[in-house]
Amino acid sequence: MELQIDPLFQTVTLVALVLILVADLLIILKRPHIPAAKESTLWVVFYVTLALIFAGVLWIVAGGEVAGQFVAGWLTEYSLSIDNLFVFVLIMGQFAVPRRYQQEVLMVGIIIALVLRGAFILVGATIIENFSPIFYLFGLFLVYTAIRQAFPGDDDDDAQKENLIVRTLRRVLPMSDSYDGKRVITRVNGKKLFTPMIIVFVAIGVTDLLFAIDSIPAIFGITQSPFIVFTANLFALMGLRQLYFLLGDLLDRLKYLHYGIAFILAFIGVKLVLHAMHVNELPFLNGGEPIEWAPEISTWTSLAVIVLSMAVATIASLIAARRHPVSDGPQDAATDVADERGTPTTVERPESD
Repeated sequence: MELQIDPLFQTVTLVALVLILVADLLIILKRPHIPAAKESTLWVVFYVTLALIFAGVLWIVAGGEVAGQFVAGWLTEYSLSIDNLFVFVLIMGQFAVPRRYQQEVLMVGIIIALVLRGAFILVGATIIENFSPIFYLFGLFLVYTAIRQAFPGDDDDDAQKENLIVRTLRRVLPMSDSYDGKRVITRVNGKKLFTPMIIVFVAIGVTDLLFAIDSIPAIFGITQSPFIVFTANLFALMGLRQLYFLLGDLLDRLKYLHYGIAFILAFIGVKLVLHAMHVNELPFLNGGEPIEWAPEISTWTSLAVIVLSMAVATIASLIAARRHPVSDGPQDAATDVADERGTPTTVERPESD
């Protein structure tokens, strides 16, 4: 069923949401600071409330089905964004990014994510419109991603790839040993050098690319409306930097969250395959005719599964964290000390081969 949403409403909404997101990011440039827990909480609550209000407006303007698709898509993208924060934390720790500069790094990461997801949405919508069997590929890809999410056995390979990127950058670019504020280029003894911040930005960009590849097929499993897909992604990115500082150490305690996200991705992957069977056009399957017995999973069922999965994973994680408290790692402690003293953070250079 094709969604009927007034084009003028879509245009005004997208412009307004992009302006809100840009304004949020510009706050970093106008008033750089480390947000307190209270400030971060208020901003996160504000953006979550804004998303729910928008869902209510969609219900009035376009009906309950459209509103349900938005909420399900937003929750899916939001959960994946939280998973993205885990990787951001690892990157910040690995490269010892001073806490007072992390907002700028997050801003760059959000901008890259917005651009990449926008491009992927346009490409995905075009492919879906002209090649419906893509749902089979999307579905199988999400099931594969879910398995990797639940059983991350290839982490060492990924780490080696990342180290290869870092080593390549260090060999190709003249690099300083320490940060110079938030600058990407510094001058040492009259010579221009790149700071380690350039490596952080590249790592963040690669991470955003990988998450965009995962998240776009996931939300297209909930809705095929590019407008709903894009607004859900915008709302998921809003307040992401405040959420980063709000969750802080809590991210380390959400040890079962990846299982909840894996279950959601697997569920949506199965849903996509069933949808592909329901609208089948492949000549070698059922003679190119739709497979009538394949069920269509409703939006509200999807929404219930998403909410329940995240709730169970979060509650289980918090219970486990209370029984086995997680202490700060040495990298975090070293970074905090550097921040408190206001000293430049030095990034250790790898030994030459």
